Amino acid sequence: MTKAKKQPAKFFLNNSSGQSVLEYIILTSLIGIFCLVGIKTFGERLKTRIDNMNSQVAKHMRLR
Repeated sequence: MTKAKKQPAKFFLNNSSGQSVLEYIILTSLIGIFCLVGIKTFGERLKTRIDNMNSQVAKHMRLR
């Protein structure tokens, strides 16, 4: 068995790669949550508008 090398405390204090990964995870989680809230809030309105546009196009197509 090999003994693990002891690293000085300065290395751990200066090593911020774990912090960057955590910040990235938090940021992407918040973006995902905001997207879900936006879809929940505006999704029904958009669906209604698209359905209205489809019916208008279909109505005008029948007239010709």
